[in-house]
Amino acid sequence: MDNYVNLIKLSVGSESVDSLAEWQEGHRQQFDDGLPRHITRMWPKRESEILDGGSIYWVIRGTIQCRQRILRLDEVIGQDGIRRCAIVLDPELHRTQSAQKRPFQGWRYLKPEDSPPDLPKEREQDDALPDELNRALAEIGVL
Repeated sequence: MDNYVNLIKLSVGSESVDSLAEWQEGHRQQFDDGLPRHITRMWPKRESEILDGGSIYWVIRGTIQCRQRILRLDEVIGQDGIRRCAIVLDPELHRTQSAQKRPFQGWRYLKPEDSPPDLPKEREQDDALPDELNRALAEIGVL
């Protein structure tokens, strides 16, 4: 059994993996290390498991479509004085097999055995299926 755990998060406002990558690229430069981050109010209680090889799986338009390795968790104090967690990410997005996911708030833990596999490297640049077809195939378990 694996010793790590993943996170899953809705990528609100993203239309595609490419639009998520573009958004992250535009915001990375505001940090000294140039790494993308997702800032959240809640600090994961399972920090050591996440940092033992976990990734964040991004839900875009109702389906899991990609993941990023989680490098570290940084403390961030907002202008309001509230402590937050910056999930620091590897900039490389790994496209995954599509998996249907209902909307939820915040992030959730995702066991490795419940995480969709990465697409083979030769398929990463395939044209994306239309959203409706992608969701229909994921619903019946084809993707």
